[in-house]
Amino acid sequence: MISVQADVFRLAEVFTISRGSRTEAKVLTVTVSRGGYTGWGECVPYARYGESLESVTAQIEGLPAGITRAELQEALEPGAARNAVDCALWDLEAKAAGKRVWELAGLTAPGPMVTAYTLSLDTPEKMQAAAAKNAHRPLLKIKLGTPDDMARLEAVRAGAPKARIIVDANEGWSAEVYADLAPHLVRLGVALVEQPLPAADDAALIGIDRPVPVCADESCHDRASLPHLVGKYDMVNIKLDKTGGLTEALALRNAARAAGYQVMVGCMVGSSLAMAPAVLLAQGAEYVDLDGPLLLAEDRSTPLAYADGMVYPPEAGLWG
Repeated sequence: MISVQADVFRLAEVFTISRGSRTEAKVLTVTVSRGGYTGWGECVPYARYGESLESVTAQIEGLPAGITRAELQEALEPGAARNAVDCALWDLEAKAAGKRVWELAGLTAPGPMVTAYTLSLDTPEKMQAAAAKNAHRPLLKIKLGTPDDMARLEAVRAGAPKARIIVDANEGWSAEVYADLAPHLVRLGVALVEQPLPAADDAALIGIDRPVPVCADESCHDRASLPHLVGKYDMVNIKLDKTGGLTEALALRNAARAAGYQVMVGCMVGSSLAMAPAVLLAQGAEYVDLDGPLLLAEDRSTPLAYADGMVYPPEAGLWG
């Protein structure tokens, strides 16, 4: 049996990107029960990709109760619906086999990793204060994507002079803005820039000098995206809600590395249940951005452990 329910987690603070603000994370929790075992997974429907809680619920409820992971890859397109069910099926298989998911997937035992902590878009003054509050963290990610980002960059660097910084423009810049900012990104020690241009317009990145590595986010969903990234990007951000689950995400990671891309593993704003499978995926990634639970005021009953800027692998009681 496959069941799905909507859950809401309050955010610790208002979270803002260039597309808007939110005060809560709305997720879908999926459970798959067979043979006395129950596996579960979580997804975050994303309006940017034409998804809603209702549309994704309908996709999941339309699946046959006995669907396998292999069949699921053909039944649904990459996206949130397939992600939640795929991860629930992995969890179910692990419980039925008495093993951990990493063993079933042929992966090495996971360990803790440094994760980015995201500072949402705000005034330079407030972003500097947020950076100073989190200056002890080794890696900060800042949300940008407006015509006035230079002051924000300077403010964050002043607030956290020793932290590594990555920038996410969320498709908010033009090629001209990126070119103007690039020397300042180098000067301020920015390690990478995520999706500076809209995915539909990213051909403008071809031929542009990239002194700071550029990472594809909205432009990269699954393996079918890779041919369209050539000459534009240096890295891909793999998110389970884009790939449609751990199955495709692992395949994308291998294909991206074979094609010469570095790997970042990111997330939507969700609970520890959404992050848990991504922790396995993120082993060995150049950058990890699995801070969703750190942005919440509440979480699952068995949450992921975070300490000293690191995220730790999930306990079996959470997932996998």
